[in-house]
Amino acid sequence: MEKSLPLHICHVQKSTTIINRSHAFLHSIALLALIYYRASYFFRDTKTKDIPILLWLMVFGSELLLSFQWLLNQAYRWRPVSRTVFPERLPEDKELPGIDVFICTADPNKEPTLGVMNTVISAMALDYPPEKLYVYLSDDGGSPVTLQGMREAWRFARWWLPFCRTYGIKTRCPGAYFSALEDENYDSYLDTKFIAERLKIKGKYELFKEQVMKAREMGRIGDKSISTCQDHPPVVEVIHDNSTDALGVDQAEMPLLVYVSREKRPSHAHHFKAGALNVLLRVSGIISNSSYILVLDCDMYCNDPSSARQAMCFHLDPKISATLAFVQFPKKFHNLSKNDIYDGRLRSAFAVSTSWFMIYSFLFLSSIFKQVEEVLSTGGSIQTWWNEQRIWMIKSVTAYFYGTLDAILKLFGMREARFIPTNKVDDDEQIKLYQRGTFDFRTSTALLAPLVTFVILNLASFIGGISRAIIAGGMEELFGQIFLSFFFLIVNYPIINGMIVRKDRGRVPPSVTLLCVVISMIFLALGSIVLMF
Repeated sequence: MEKSLPLHICHVQKSTTIINRSHAFLHSIALLALIYYRASYFFRDTKTKDIPILLWLMVFGSELLLSFQWLLNQAYRWRPVSRTVFPERLPEDKELPGIDVFICTADPNKEPTLGVMNTVISAMALDYPPEKLYVYLSDDGGSPVTLQGMREAWRFARWWLPFCRTYGIKTRCPGAYFSALEDENYDSYLDTKFIAERLKIKGKYELFKEQVMKAREMGRIGDKSISTCQDHPPVVEVIHDNSTDALGVDQAEMPLLVYVSREKRPSHAHHFKAGALNVLLRVSGIISNSSYILVLDCDMYCNDPSSARQAMCFHLDPKISATLAFVQFPKKFHNLSKNDIYDGRLRSAFAVSTSWFMIYSFLFLSSIFKQVEEVLSTGGSIQTWWNEQRIWMIKSVTAYFYGTLDAILKLFGMREARFIPTNKVDDDEQIKLYQRGTFDFRTSTALLAPLVTFVILNLASFIGGISRAIIAGGMEELFGQIFLSFFFLIVNYPIINGMIVRKDRGRVPPSVTLLCVVISMIFLALGSIVLMF
């Protein structure tokens, strides 16, 4: 009877489905009307075309792109579902399939070894049969510091894993568990034995941290085989510890831990992270050859130790397993501030003086209110929604702009693919600014320049529009443009504050502000010339 019970249940959210489909229907009608209006411009008499065709094409192209993006987004809104899993209905541990855990790192300077090892340890501590769990770390930098960190992580894990299993610790990442901001409830384990054991494990963790930092400071561990991060031979090592200190812990309760550094030569393409994962596939195919693979970034950990078992509720369900490709768990960010200023996404509208103004207004308000509804229905707040507006605009003029430009250059063979790991080193001043809800603008000029230029252009448009409305009149015609510029300025107020008010190190550098003023003046001059013809 137990075997006939489903491993998971899918629930369709009917009320959300009705709201989403109703909104999609109304919004699509407005979009079709907008597209008709834009396309009809090309069939007008040339004498009635009061706007240059180039500007019209640019705006029309932008609206078509955003409309297509909106259409794609309806795929996951059309039939929203929630799923409930039943790990207790899984087969016995000895019948569960094996899992290979892949973790990739490339540069110990940008991806601190201690953080990477915390990820490794949290993967080893998953609530899954240890004899069915295999953890592989790909070190693309070929760093002896990372290899030594793996050995130290193995030694600490021999104490950490039994502690987690004995007391049912939910936060299996030791760095997060011992963090001052960690809020796990210990009320059920306030006995003397638990407190003593926790203090003991914390001491072991502090020793582990010291050993890792010591290895980093020394810069050499004794492994001389690796020369540079771009030119080194392959290294594969199964991590184990036969020291006297390790004999007190049962080796059978430890998952297999493997360090892999693939061969890299300047004359051969290594295909970055994709190449590293391919090497891990080949190595794991020889060592463990598990049926399932779990891929983790080096700066994350499984916040739920039962996540592997939950994933098996989908993979082992005969009703969907034949058509199931992968299971994605939602991300939970650690140590978020109450403001959470770095968030994402908005859809804006373009407004002009026209009888079609209501279509623009409807599309703008429709997108805004739909996102507010989604944020509030998922437990967010108006502040969360406001942050999403801001970050969407920031990404639109920075990440999306450079991403599109990079793709075009690579398409024409003018640029080669590159991989640069993001800097994951903790900075105390950055953390303080984030906790206060203040943006940190210490980044490259190439990233800041489009953003600051965007703000300056909207500031100039807003001031120019207000001045024109006061001097020459016509507020009714200019209201839409003035309102949009004002909206953009309010949303991006932190950038204005960073340019003018702030004096700390995280402000927008004055040199960048001056550069963007010059760029904005050039844009405005070119725009004036275009409008003259």
